[in-house]
Amino acid sequence: MKKSTWHKHHKWFGLILGFFLIMFSLSGLVLNHPMLFSGVNVSRAILPSNYQYQQWNKGLLRGSIAWNKRVLLYGNSGIWVTDSTTSFFDDFNKGLPEGADFRQIRGIVNTPAGSVLALGQYELYQLQPHKGWNKLPLPCNPNEKLCDITAKGDSIIITSRSHLYLSLPPYKSFTQITLPPAEGNDGKVSLFRTIWLLHSGELFGTIGVLFVDCIALVLIFLTLSGILYWFMPHVIKGKGQRLKHKLGSWHNSIGKITIVFTLFLCLTGWLLRPPALIAIASGQIPPIPFTTLHSTNAWHDKLRSLRYDNSDGKWLLYTSDGFFSMNSLQAKPHAEPVQPPVSVMGINVEEKDNNGTWLIGSFSGMYRWDRKNNRVTDYYTNLMARPVAGFPISANVISGYTNDFVEGPTVIDYNTGTDALPMPAWLSTLPMSLRNVCIEIHTGRIYTFIGFMGIFYIFLIGIAIAWCIWTGWKIRYNK
Repeated sequence: MKKSTWHKHHKWFGLILGFFLIMFSLSGLVLNHPMLFSGVNVSRAILPSNYQYQQWNKGLLRGSIAWNKRVLLYGNSGIWVTDSTTSFFDDFNKGLPEGADFRQIRGIVNTPAGSVLALGQYELYQLQPHKGWNKLPLPCNPNEKLCDITAKGDSIIITSRSHLYLSLPPYKSFTQITLPPAEGNDGKVSLFRTIWLLHSGELFGTIGVLFVDCIALVLIFLTLSGILYWFMPHVIKGKGQRLKHKLGSWHNSIGKITIVFTLFLCLTGWLLRPPALIAIASGQIPPIPFTTLHSTNAWHDKLRSLRYDNSDGKWLLYTSDGFFSMNSLQAKPHAEPVQPPVSVMGINVEEKDNNGTWLIGSFSGMYRWDRKNNRVTDYYTNLMARPVAGFPISANVISGYTNDFVEGPTVIDYNTGTDALPMPAWLSTLPMSLRNVCIEIHTGRIYTFIGFMGIFYIFLIGIAIAWCIWTGWKIRYNK
């Protein structure tokens, strides 16, 4: 290809992709520092209309719990109180931080003694009579995400990404539990998670995050300097011409020095979304030495939820490696011989139905799991479940479940919600956290004008950005 053609490709790809590159970089900077922006909200009224809640969709209703002749509902935007007939709905978030990120409630438990505890993704809260929610301290790393809460008798167990935390009344202190490795544990970690942490820089701790931040700033500079260079008139003379030449020289030099890192950032991000995601979703590799995934804790960053199964007197543990059973919280986990499919996006429903059968829901669908007979069937068709291959999202994208209303068992779909329960209109425009908005920008879902092609947005634009960077390398020049 002639050099003039490489020039044209670099110019037009850069000009067309410039906006998206800057949005990638800015949103990535926010996502790399979630706690820094955790208190910042964005009104859904200024977002595309499909970002408004409708019929409890988009994770607004994750679950519910009966309490004091009322029903508490919870989900991605907080907690509400109603009754079993949904005759009223009231806000029940008093005491919770205002930041929408802090109101992503993972679960609520009601102990036999009447204590009510709610778990957010960052904090644990206890309900104080007439005072609202009060934060309880947990002995975990501030950056360690919390995933699940459950109760057995008057014991409360919190599941984080890496540990369990056990507490007894009055729940003022928690004991950290590090689970022993599962039988047959090979020490490998998720390839998907490894690439995820490579992309953000978290694989190498704070230094890695700051390094990726620098790459994002480099991409912003290259984009803006390239746009300015091409839009500066070619006929300018004197200082204007010298400024243009200097701008082009900086663009060229920085682009050459950083091309390996910009291409690497592009490639790792490209692999984290479909269809490229399919190739790495189930992969397992040894942890890279001296990284955050290299840990003496065999369950580091793998735990997701914990339940007690009264039918066999064992604990049921769900992890990124699948389901395991344990005789006690200190016992060695054993992999379940038959398991329901769960999306790489995580588990959203883990409840028992009226017959004592486990209901397991995720973006891979909803399933009934008869653990006693090792039988898994599709919730909707009653056919035997089959392993989900390929695309990690099924036709039934499950985000919640409730069985505390007169309507009976109700499954909530992430996209369509449910029409079994009325949703107050004032819930539709609850604020969205800046972090979640940046996730939508970073994945391209915010660009609703793309339509059904949005699922391939990262795949296509990732190739285009890589080509733009490569054409810049091909037309590089030396002073």
